[in-house]
Amino acid sequence: MAPRRSKGARAFPRAVETTAPARPDPDALYAALDLGTNSCRMLIAQPKGSGFHVVDSFSKSVQLGAGLEKSERLSRGSMARTIQALRICQKKLKRHRVRNMRLVATEACRRAKNARDFIHQVRRETGLKLEIIKPEEEARLAVISCAPLVSTKTDQLLVVDIGGGSTELVWIDLSSVPRRDRPTAIMRLQSGFHSGDSPFPAAKVVDWISVPLGVATLRDQFNDVEDDSGRFALMSWFFEESLADFAPYKDEQAREGFQIVGTSGTVTTVAASHLGLKRYDRTKVDGLRMTSDQIDKVIRGYLDLGPNGRRHDPRIGDDRQALIMSGSAILQTLLRCWPTDRLTVADRGLREGLLYAQMSADGVLEDGPF
Repeated sequence: MAPRRSKGARAFPRAVETTAPARPDPDALYAALDLGTNSCRMLIAQPKGSGFHVVDSFSKSVQLGAGLEKSERLSRGSMARTIQALRICQKKLKRHRVRNMRLVATEACRRAKNARDFIHQVRRETGLKLEIIKPEEEARLAVISCAPLVSTKTDQLLVVDIGGGSTELVWIDLSSVPRRDRPTAIMRLQSGFHSGDSPFPAAKVVDWISVPLGVATLRDQFNDVEDDSGRFALMSWFFEESLADFAPYKDEQAREGFQIVGTSGTVTTVAASHLGLKRYDRTKVDGLRMTSDQIDKVIRGYLDLGPNGRRHDPRIGDDRQALIMSGSAILQTLLRCWPTDRLTVADRGLREGLLYAQMSADGVLEDGPF
């Protein structure tokens, strides 16, 4: 399947319009649920200043896209696992009396021929109304979630969201935005990309791409290759081929003013391995800056461990061990194709973007720095 991409002045679709209450309630709770190819994740949060405070959360590997590559359908087993997880989410939403929510599904449901039937089944059995969002919106929401991590020195930004079934990349030019306003300019993309009608200096979305290869789908492409190192090399090559038209700076020297922000379980796992964390600590991982050499060293260590060693490595974890090498292939490829020798680690993504967008639309966030 070919990547979806856009270039130049084509705009992101605007955020889904919601009717803001006459008097926004700053104490109201908001929920965001992200049903991806591999995981079901939800956050329940309360607005706090220019951000939010997480009240409750849920994360479960449901492998919704298992077997999708061959059958083009969601299997009965994967749908049953997912509905079981969604029932837990429904109970949490009910317990916290959450009224403001967006519950979205991404690549697996975009591709599956029986996705609509599955969405109706979820509604019947859990009462939850899932919305299948387009790749463009998924990319935009991932971008705005990372706004607090954007350096004021960044002229060119690449935000990368490595999912289970797809990888979204957004290239943003910030050079015309005053340095102090650059993180805020990223946040303004929550209302859509528009250049001429904004009273503020705008972040320019130069290009974006949605590659239908994520940690699960890329792994499935090469499941029949027995040699561990050979499989990794093939995955790297295959993903790089998908970026042929999206790497204008390939083979250039690393430059100042370029920043990559990576958001995904792969990126945070590599960061945790680099730090030697045996118990994951978000406060140490989110916002960490890693060099290409540090990332390469971690990935070489994964290859040295082999499949069995990775399976028993506490830094990787049971949910991630089967996917870490396909994710590492994507990550290493991106660092080869972009002129920077550093990556900013983001333990945030679609859910946080959904929360920011909802709260901003309702006017319950304060203006100012994050």
